[in-house]
Amino acid sequence: MKKLLLLLLCASSVSFAAKKPNVILIYTDDHGWADLGIHGQRDDVKTPQMDQMARDGALCKQGYVTAPQCSPSRSGVMSGRYQQRFGFEHNAMGPLPLDEKTLADRMKAGGYRTGFIGKWHLEPNWTMAGWTEKNLGIPDPTPKTAIPFEKVLPYYPKARGFDDVFKGELNRYWLNYGLDGKDRNPDGEWQDIKGYRLDIQTDAALSFIDRNKENPFFLYLCYFAPHVPMEATEKYLKRFPGEMPERRRYALAMISAMDDGIGRIRKQLAELDLDEDTLIFLIADNGAPLKIDMKDIPVSFPGGAWDGSMNTPLNGEKGMILEGGVHVPYVVCWPGTIPANTVIEDPVISLDVSPTSLAAAGLPLTDDLDGIDLLPRLTGKAKELPERDLFWKFWNQAAVRRGDWKYVQVSDGREWLFNLAEDMPEKNNLVSEHPERAERLRAALDKQLKEFEPDHLRSGPVNDQETKWFEHYLRTD
Repeated sequence: MKKLLLLLLCASSVSFAAKKPNVILIYTDDHGWADLGIHGQRDDVKTPQMDQMARDGALCKQGYVTAPQCSPSRSGVMSGRYQQRFGFEHNAMGPLPLDEKTLADRMKAGGYRTGFIGKWHLEPNWTMAGWTEKNLGIPDPTPKTAIPFEKVLPYYPKARGFDDVFKGELNRYWLNYGLDGKDRNPDGEWQDIKGYRLDIQTDAALSFIDRNKENPFFLYLCYFAPHVPMEATEKYLKRFPGEMPERRRYALAMISAMDDGIGRIRKQLAELDLDEDTLIFLIADNGAPLKIDMKDIPVSFPGGAWDGSMNTPLNGEKGMILEGGVHVPYVVCWPGTIPANTVIEDPVISLDVSPTSLAAAGLPLTDDLDGIDLLPRLTGKAKELPERDLFWKFWNQAAVRRGDWKYVQVSDGREWLFNLAEDMPEKNNLVSEHPERAERLRAALDKQLKEFEPDHLRSGPVNDQETKWFEHYLRTD
């Protein structure tokens, strides 16, 4: 059935093959659903460029990622496959295996120039005990565990299908081209760059586009915001005067810096007469980390804390498979191909980026991809997407969404059923009212979990953090 669906989707997208559009995937970091102005949830957020991008294309109101955490979410969008298929369920279970084909690999094989900028987060680090034991003989790594750079480099974007690389989060970058557009060491070199991190990442994107304007290109731009550490310049902070938590002010400023960057990128595309030849995705990697009570601790604190972003009105936060953790800003724009002011209410997911990009480029869709080509729906050729299930599994939580219904279970045996059309905040558990529907979704989830690594939801208590989350977000009093 899946192969037949892929064949039908490929056939429906043949008309796009001759265009060879550029593709830009913009991933923001810990950016909550409320903090996209066009969603109409917060009057303090200012995202005029993101909002205009949505008006010029499609606003996907039911947009999801595959995980409520940075690394597995990024491995899902880059591979086009549920990351559990290769065991990358949470940050510590990485890195992205070397035998996993990336979207960059696929686009490059199809004649595209490929570029990566910003936060990669798919290489080995000390938290990945399984990898360190297998590759370094260290079963119990600590923050002091040194991983030789030559062991890490094969996992860097240059080895994963990207031609031009500008990898980094703050002011230190592993790169093979400069902001001046000139080549550097083709194998990569470290460079310290002065300036504000988000402006640097935008400048690197503008440089990449200028370098590759004569070729079809694929750019994966990963802004490091509004993820902690909180950092913003006066240019952006002064846009948000008045009384508010300082962490909120900084988050709004950081989001505003990304918004300016997106505007600059779209302006450059228009000036190069590439705007109608460029398909752009804007997706957040997961929901905002609220830390339950959103404490406004000093922004100088560099560690894990509320990043100032909001998930309103969604329930939950980063680390949870409730809507607040996986339901994110999701915009797709392709002027002249996707009609302006398109609004998509069908559930879509980051897995759909790969087949949609490949179909737009006239490249083959293989049956190992878990997403679908959205172009028929985005362009209005199809009135709705094919019925399908979307799955999540993270720590001791698992869920499936089918249509308007979402079923959630945790390892201690608790379960919930929500009708998202009527209850997007996931407050009303309908398991007892709709036991047959719950059973059908439970069976679908159990069947899917058998394809994952590990292939089950562990039976037993949830961890301490999950206990606090579920007591807070799903309390019944």
